[in-house]
Amino acid sequence: MTGDVALLTRHVRAQNRFFWRVPIGAFFTLALPVVMLVLFVALFGNDTDATAVGDITPAQFYTPALAVFAVGSATYTNIAINLSTRREDGILRRVRGTPVPPWIYMAGAIASAVWVALVSASVMVALGVVAFDVNIELAKLPAMLLTFAVGAACFATLGVALAGVARSASSASALANATILPMAFISDVFVNLGADPPPWLRLLADLLPLKHFATAFAEAMSPFSEAPAILWERLGVLVAWMAVGALVARWRFRWDPSPGSSGRTSRRGGRRG
Repeated sequence: MTGDVALLTRHVRAQNRFFWRVPIGAFFTLALPVVMLVLFVALFGNDTDATAVGDITPAQFYTPALAVFAVGSATYTNIAINLSTRREDGILRRVRGTPVPPWIYMAGAIASAVWVALVSASVMVALGVVAFDVNIELAKLPAMLLTFAVGAACFATLGVALAGVARSASSASALANATILPMAFISDVFVNLGADPPPWLRLLADLLPLKHFATAFAEAMSPFSEAPAILWERLGVLVAWMAVGALVARWRFRWDPSPGSSGRTSRRGGRRG
């Protein structure tokens, strides 16, 4: 067991190094949500009547919302794209031919993504507190941590599932962005839909996991909520989506490139065969 933990730790560190070696991934995961928060507050001001976000300031609305979006990008999007790319390039297939247990490699990729998500969410919250007087209460910190843990686990699992469904790295990138960005728009992340959105839009948002993640995290940071501020029903939806993602990942995830994929290693492998 000690050997597995040490091996997993080394793989997490290696995955972290891979992440930082791709500047565009680091930008979209860490820097873009920060830029968006600063721009939204600069555009709308930071008064309670600046935008239609109820009785809270725009910074109080956007800080938890964009922190959740950063978590989704670090887990769901990055895991789906990275695993698909490594499968297409033959890296995952080679991993299975080494003494490293496949579950160690997979756990390292997921743990690294969750670590990046924690860093990104922490930066967002710290910026909101320090620069824009966003509310944080110590009594609600457990709710924030629990919501983060459940949300990150949910979207990491969905990222693995998407990597299993996607046939190539390019399709994984397209599917990830084509799902998480519209989800963000209807889940009170980029815009507040208000109290009376179209019924079909409300229903769609309530069926998807990002709305529940954003709502639960915002509740844990709301100045109007009472401790412990844990929305168990919202977390229950995330757990249900995590179970669905786990089933799809177990059914569809593969370590070998798809036949006819455009990966360099896959083409070389085809010539060898």
